[in-house]
Amino acid sequence: MEYGAIAREIHIDATPDVVYEVITKPEHIVQWWGFDASFPAVPGGDGRMTKQRRDGVGTLVVPIHVVEADAPRRFVFRWVHPEDQQATPQNSFLVMFELVPASGGTLLRLTEAGFREIGWEAAQLEAHYRSHCAGWDQHLPNLAAYAAGLVRS
Repeated sequence: MEYGAIAREIHIDATPDVVYEVITKPEHIVQWWGFDASFPAVPGGDGRMTKQRRDGVGTLVVPIHVVEADAPRRFVFRWVHPEDQQATPQNSFLVMFELVPASGGTLLRLTEAGFREIGWEAAQLEAHYRSHCAGWDQHLPNLAAYAAGLVRS
């Protein structure tokens, strides 16, 4: 397996405007992703996302750097870089959400890249890649259900 990039597509029964809000606003991110987010959704915006660790010991702190914010079409950010460093292709993952109107809702295309660029050894690369795949496979359906629920309520 290549472990270069993760790509997912999901249809969401909500307009791109609604979906864009759901992927960029802290009050929505916590609902579908479980992170308390604190970052400006503007190009160059820096911040962090935090949540309890899965093992219950301490808090996971994930730095985020917004690369592109083109409402309601694209939202791109780098994340998981060391807190004391600027996000670069060599120390972070690049996440891209593309939103396309489709069938009365939105086709969301997610790409997360940069796994190989970090320079991990094979076992570490595979573990991180698989962990992120499992995470997106869990969180994207949550995002779709949450956004659709906003429209219905």
